[in-house]
Amino acid sequence: MARQPDDKSAAKSKNDDSALIRELALLLAETNLTEIEIERAGLRVRVARNISIAASVPAVQAAVAAPVATPVAVAAAPAADLAKHPGAVPSPMVGTAYWAPEPGAKPFIEVGSKVSAGQTLLIIEAMKTMNQIPSPRAGTVTQILVEDGQPVEYGEPLVIIE
Repeated sequence: MARQPDDKSAAKSKNDDSALIRELALLLAETNLTEIEIERAGLRVRVARNISIAASVPAVQAAVAAPVATPVAVAAAPAADLAKHPGAVPSPMVGTAYWAPEPGAKPFIEVGSKVSAGQTLLIIEAMKTMNQIPSPRAGTVTQILVEDGQPVEYGEPLVIIE
């Protein structure tokens, strides 16, 4: 006969989950990370904050608040247009984009840089692995579309090379 969980164990589990989320949100704020994900005993928790260049949002509030639909819709339109640009270099994976090989180091590229085919444009960290993103062609970097440390999605345009 299977044992049914009692109300006390369910309430304790919910409190433990809430404490874990709060702890992750505080860790996010303390370390200046944009997102953190943890998986324990079949429970996966991801806490992320949306960093806006135009307005500064406290980290704890950003980790808890849901994204606002209007700015996302406005920002999505230009990104969609840039994805169709013939010189766009799309992200080959989901992860976090970094401009340099380590914090404080010189960026791989800057706007106006001449690049050759195969040259590293930036790094995308995925599952604690640093993946160098090579230039698919030679040309000049006209736009860098992601911020250093920004989460990126598969297919999202990263750089424009003309």
